[in-house]
Amino acid sequence: MTRRDAARNWQNIVDTGRAFLDEDRPLRLNEVAREASIGVATVYRHFPTAEALLETLARPSLEKLVADAEASLRGDDDEWAAFAGFLTAGINAQLADPAVQPVVAAATHELPETAELVARLNALTGELLAWVHAAGRIRPEVQRADVIRLMCGVVFAATVHAAPSERPALTRRYLDVVLEGLLRRDASDQGRGGGEPGR
Repeated sequence: MTRRDAARNWQNIVDTGRAFLDEDRPLRLNEVAREASIGVATVYRHFPTAEALLETLARPSLEKLVADAEASLRGDDDEWAAFAGFLTAGINAQLADPAVQPVVAAATHELPETAELVARLNALTGELLAWVHAAGRIRPEVQRADVIRLMCGVVFAATVHAAPSERPALTRRYLDVVLEGLLRRDASDQGRGGGEPGR
């Protein structure tokens, strides 16, 4: 098999895996191989586990989220707007790409690059949280793990028993509720971000 054939097979597997996720089908490598008309052994050579394929599918979205977080920390927005903007980007990524949430939530990862991306994303989330903490804009007891779990919870709440067309609006509404709850009350009373916490 030539390098070009291998690259074509890899792309075919990835495209087929993406179609499985978009259709809300379980990502099983044998079924991906059958649908892609590629030998099972070839699929396993490229992706030894379904988790490895899932992480490959999630990688572009994770890279964009890291870039969004870095841009938020460098941007001209104030602390709360930067923090809320990044959380919004995270919610949008989970809605647009069903590979993101399970990969971010996984305790371990198959691919070293995935582990690095998730670790970087968690670190950047912590930096943004520290920024709003230092500014006194967020409830002092809120920790990084709380933020990550709440974002997963928002997406779950907006997707369970809801039609796909309803999910973006529901997610935005639930995110605004969460942001309002995270905002420190005395900061809101002073008019710093309290009017439009989700911005």
